[in-house]
Amino acid sequence: MKINELAEKTGLTVYTIRFYEKEGLLDSRHVRREKNNYRNYSEEAIERLKFIKKLQRVDCSLSELKEILQDHDADKYSEQQRIEWIRQKIREVERKKDEYDQILGTLTWMLEYRMALMNDAQKAHALLTIRRSD
Repeated sequence: MKINELAEKTGLTVYTIRFYEKEGLLDSRHVRREKNNYRNYSEEAIERLKFIKKLQRVDCSLSELKEILQDHDADKYSEQQRIEWIRQKIREVERKKDEYDQILGTLTWMLEYRMALMNDAQKAHALLTIRRSD
């Protein structure tokens, strides 16, 4: 199949697919060059790209993607090692969630303070005093 069809079937852009190919995430099982130098993608490419999308949804970096795909292709890890990797990703996401919760709390306070400044200087002063004591 041509790249436009692959993009349609996976929900990815042509640019993204080419980027993944350039980065080595797609190999000769997934894409072949025809005599006219056009790329021809296999059905396996669809599954590979869907797998990549799943890994990205759990916040894998490009280097992690490469490592995971290489290990997946070589069937390198045991089920227990895969479970431990998932547990590690859960811990990372929980840590990031805590950081985002702190950022959200600060932004919410900033919004309340700025709105109070516009409408009620005493309330703004009280918010500022409470914030300084935290």
